[in-house]
Amino acid sequence: MNQNVKRFSPFRQALFTGALATVTAFMMPAWNSSVNATLKDSPKAVLDEAWQIVNREFVDGSFNQIDWQAQREELLSKNYTSREAAYTELRKALEKLKDPYTRFMDPKQYEALTNQTAGELSGVGMQLTLDEKTKAITVVEPIKNSPAIKAGILAGDKVLSIDGVSTTGMTVEQAANKIRGAVGTSVNLRIGRDGGKEFDITLTRARIELETVTYRLNTEGDRRIGYIQLREFNSHAAEQMQEAIEALNQEKVQGFVLDLRGNPGGLLRSSIEIARMWMDTGAIVSTVDRNGKSQEIRNNRTAITNLPVVVLVDGNSASASEILAGALKDNQRGVVMGTQTFGKALVQSVFSLSDGSGLAVTIAHYYTPNGTDISHKGVTPDIKVDLSEDQKKQLATDPKLIGTSQDPLYTKAISILVAGSGNRPLAINESK
Repeated sequence: MNQNVKRFSPFRQALFTGALATVTAFMMPAWNSSVNATLKDSPKAVLDEAWQIVNREFVDGSFNQIDWQAQREELLSKNYTSREAAYTELRKALEKLKDPYTRFMDPKQYEALTNQTAGELSGVGMQLTLDEKTKAITVVEPIKNSPAIKAGILAGDKVLSIDGVSTTGMTVEQAANKIRGAVGTSVNLRIGRDGGKEFDITLTRARIELETVTYRLNTEGDRRIGYIQLREFNSHAAEQMQEAIEALNQEKVQGFVLDLRGNPGGLLRSSIEIARMWMDTGAIVSTVDRNGKSQEIRNNRTAITNLPVVVLVDGNSASASEILAGALKDNQRGVVMGTQTFGKALVQSVFSLSDGSGLAVTIAHYYTPNGTDISHKGVTPDIKVDLSEDQKKQLATDPKLIGTSQDPLYTKAISILVAGSGNRPLAINESK
């Protein structure tokens, strides 16, 4: 069955994470008249769209040894009383592929995904929590460049009411849902502040770019070290990384610590752009699709630093994080240190469906520049450093300690840089 599909290069729509990308391929099914009469305005239309995407794109052409054509007939032979019932059957069909990364998302899930990978949100820009003692909705911190921070909202402020409705008894989710809204609309908050009177403030909701890269200059003895933490490879990650490197270069740093711990991945194009900021030459990643066709992405002499770098990873560094860490390691551009990474070596594309739902499909397998398959194994650090359970608990309880002298992995990275360089051979010699 033919499809009129807006197509993109796999490398423009691909991603390497469980937190899936917002780049989509839009499906406009071209059924014949008899099929159209059966499927029009029916939940079966979305089932057939999804089936066709998997049939064309899924990395395993044998479909895990199941009869995928028969699966279509089974899906379309049933009568569905609601879209939710059809969604349930589609998820059951996808489970037979035995690929956890090929999955269906209902419209709300798909919207949440696209918002996440866009690296933006619509609102006033406050992170909220429920104070355990007072049970008050409390501001953890206002987001950088948000309406909240511009209006003077401070960490620790209590949100007492939202548009005249008391927040007493509200959950954080309920309060956040009431504060969220369309860009350009307003919300009135009554704020309580320790040591001050209560006051009302009206905020206009805006599109807010989330901060996925944080950085600072650390002075370690007589060394000036640039510390950069990358939380996720969303659509703003590359521009924020460039800003961080350039700002720290202006501070005359002598080396970098790039922290990818806990980073679940994100957009492929972001990982490629960021890799090219650290490396002038060499391969970044290669992929192989269902037909055995391989494609290699390489650096293009656009690096903005050649200073030594130590890359911190852990078991939650996945997907795009592993692409970046593997590229820096295999090109001997930096030292990778920490524990074995997650081990996700599959590429997904994300497609929007006609009813606002979405489908993520594994389309290829990827390999590090040296041809290493990290699937279910992860990137092996140049220097393995395990934290004790107490150390992990301390950092989890107080994230402000991450990237400081109270962070054992960071202090080990500093010892590598102080020893003379962050290039891989020296680091390995130094660690013996």
